[in-house]
Amino acid sequence: MTKILIVGGVAGGASAAARARRLSEDAEIIMFERGEFVSFANCGLPYHIGGDIQDRSKLLLQTPASFLARFNVDVRVMNEVIGVDREKKSVTVRNTLDNSEYQESYDFLLLSPGAAPIIPNIAGINNPLTHSLRNIPDMDKIIKTIEINKPKHVTVVGGGFIGLEMMEAFHQLGINTSLIEMADQIMTPVDREMAGFIHQEIKDKGVDLHLNIALESVLHNSDQQSLTLTLNNGDTLDTGMLIMAIGVRPETKLAVEAGLKIGELGGIQTNEFMQTNDPSIYAVGDAIEEKDFVTGEQTLVPLAGPANRQGRMAADNMLGRSESYQGTQGTAICKVFDFAIASTGKNEKQLKRDNIRYEKAYVHTASHASYYPGAEVVSFKLLFDPESGKILGAQAAGKDGVDKRIDIMAVAQRAGMTIEQLQHLELTYAPPFGSAKDVINQAAFVANNIIKGDSTPIHFDEIDDLTDNQLLLDVRNPGELKTVGYLEGAINIPVDQLRDRMNELPKDKEIVIYCQVGLRGNVAYRQLVNNGYKARNLIGGYRTYKFAKA
Repeated sequence: MTKILIVGGVAGGASAAARARRLSEDAEIIMFERGEFVSFANCGLPYHIGGDIQDRSKLLLQTPASFLARFNVDVRVMNEVIGVDREKKSVTVRNTLDNSEYQESYDFLLLSPGAAPIIPNIAGINNPLTHSLRNIPDMDKIIKTIEINKPKHVTVVGGGFIGLEMMEAFHQLGINTSLIEMADQIMTPVDREMAGFIHQEIKDKGVDLHLNIALESVLHNSDQQSLTLTLNNGDTLDTGMLIMAIGVRPETKLAVEAGLKIGELGGIQTNEFMQTNDPSIYAVGDAIEEKDFVTGEQTLVPLAGPANRQGRMAADNMLGRSESYQGTQGTAICKVFDFAIASTGKNEKQLKRDNIRYEKAYVHTASHASYYPGAEVVSFKLLFDPESGKILGAQAAGKDGVDKRIDIMAVAQRAGMTIEQLQHLELTYAPPFGSAKDVINQAAFVANNIIKGDSTPIHFDEIDDLTDNQLLLDVRNPGELKTVGYLEGAINIPVDQLRDRMNELPKDKEIVIYCQVGLRGNVAYRQLVNNGYKARNLIGGYRTYKFAKA
């Protein structure tokens, strides 16, 4: 009979326990959780705080009793594994209620301790009005602080998933909110020009957004239940509650003390079978380093999807199967008020850092047929290898249809499809749901034009550095320039007049064409190059430029 011990009872640990029982009725399975709850929906916590998920019990997917009834798993909450003896194949467990300790032997041990919020060493940060959010007790403390103190203002530090979701929760509760982010953008998995759409949405909703700003110190004004925050630009901010959401780091204390190998990025190192350097000990989830799907390098990606799949595979392998984990793409999405922002694969920042050859395409097009009510613009970025056509990554922002497009790209990337093949995707079309040429098809057409040399691109980040040998041509209609803005120094010839007015353009200069989203620019580009002009088209048009600079 195989005896399996599991440390950590949330995504990876709970998945492994359930899978192990489904494969073997004989295995002895014990799951230890140092907290009060197992198998809870930690991604749902901000939505309970904000009131979208009214019923707290909905966050509890399983209880120790339900796990025992359905899966015959011995779930021990309030029991923390504090040591591993690899030679004896046993662990030391502390009961956190009475501090008693005991040993438990194992055939296989699974570590799924997750990742803990990073709390920086900032003066005054340890006070009763400062919270982080990792589990249900954290959530309960935040709700209690709101109920007791009724803060009129809350500050969130960190513009990642948790920070943005908490910002929206407080806004929904009618509490004035400030968001502070040390980087020049929120949502670092996407590039800055794509984050620009979300920056605008945050400001439009009345949130006080501070980018390129760090928190330096916190003063607790105990008499009035408030905090005074000092920022690194010299400003101060009075607030009723502070949420720290600047990221997480793998929980590796147990693994380090057990002498297990830790990777260069600080996560537990595992092989493709989810084994550590001790073949009897497996590790999954936010605590481990995993293989990046695109580059094959090690990466840290704290997401629930990979953790659940890894837990299932670890259980398979403990019970004699041979399942290998195929790498993490980092596919993710976040709701920010009326917008969604999503990505898969590598972003441009990462490709530049790793010196990976790439080209990019942008399209801004309707989520479904534009003549059917309710169509919204999907702003989409596609990153690809200009020689092989390999898909490197994709990003999207908009009010509708963002999840659909990034999910399609995640599948296409995992299937090894190229840009050329992406053109041929046959996606559902009826006016309420899509377009005859979907966002994905259109992005693939643009990218394929670049690869084949049918289009010579110029990008938003090159526009401010044009030389005297280049001429900027705006091919939109004059009325658009007044309503949506324009680039200084451009001459305006609407695309529908271009054939008759081409002689107004010099042949000894490169014509840099732009329109609103790049489509009319491409029509103008083809006209000009077919008539012997040198030209480049601004990919993604003025819309990409505007939000990149926002």
